[in-house]
Amino acid sequence: MEEKLKQLKDVKKLYNQQGNIIQHLRQNDGADANSTSDILISYDFQAGCYIQSYNMNPKPRNEFADKLAEVISGLGCLDSMLEAGVGEAVMLGNLLIRMESRPQAVYAFDLSWSRIKYGQQFLKSRDVHHVKLFTADMFQMPIKDNSVDLVYTVHAVEPNGGREREALIELYRIAKKYVVLLEPAFEFADEKARQRMLSHGYITNLYNTAIELGYNVIEHRLFERSLNPLNPTGLMIIEKNPEIVEQNDANPLCCPITKTSLNLQGTAYYSSEGMLAYPVLEQVPCLLPQNAIVATHFNDFQ
Repeated sequence: MEEKLKQLKDVKKLYNQQGNIIQHLRQNDGADANSTSDILISYDFQAGCYIQSYNMNPKPRNEFADKLAEVISGLGCLDSMLEAGVGEAVMLGNLLIRMESRPQAVYAFDLSWSRIKYGQQFLKSRDVHHVKLFTADMFQMPIKDNSVDLVYTVHAVEPNGGREREALIELYRIAKKYVVLLEPAFEFADEKARQRMLSHGYITNLYNTAIELGYNVIEHRLFERSLNPLNPTGLMIIEKNPEIVEQNDANPLCCPITKTSLNLQGTAYYSSEGMLAYPVLEQVPCLLPQNAIVATHFNDFQ
């Protein structure tokens, strides 16, 4: 990761030339799959472009949000909800204003700090103020087991081809009732779309992996809306075991490394048990594992 961070100036030149950052970084590594650091760097440079695209042509995303609201509303009453890989919160903002009954607690995260900052602005423009936004890694989420009623993604697992199993296990871990996935529909795509997914390092085996894991997939189909005809969206709904022991803690945040409780103390989230602190940068909690600061005496100065 350090070597890649030294290349940000060169990556910016590539971005300005409209080059494919993830592909460039992957090829430099000689890797077959996209790494988390590749995805983070690429998405951070792209921050703001999704809002710009939405403002130029809102209809496709509005229609997508309409259908997603129908799906989630059909699952019954929800006290809490989380979007993993929220990007600039374009879908989340439009989803929430379409839901007749919004969950009392809504959480969302992205790898990219810059995208979260744009997301804060977008939600404010939609008069949505109750969402807890933070940075996090989908494969090491700072969320306690069984603590959020519904967890969903919208093309967020997408660039992690080959890591379907890891992603599903982690998303399932934090869900209390449902996992709703709107991701590339490799099974329903034509050959041209499939080749594009493969060339971009997208996921291709989400449904079969869920079945292999023994998850209760109650719906799997082509979604009514796709934002790109060469990247059709599939809908998969997984219902969590209703006999699972529920998490009663009102605060689902935890240290992504130790999974011990996190609480906001001044300008940082701190785990007294784990003795690790995570900074809050410009009102954005930075809860990636690499953001951890060893602070065994943090409470001595509070």
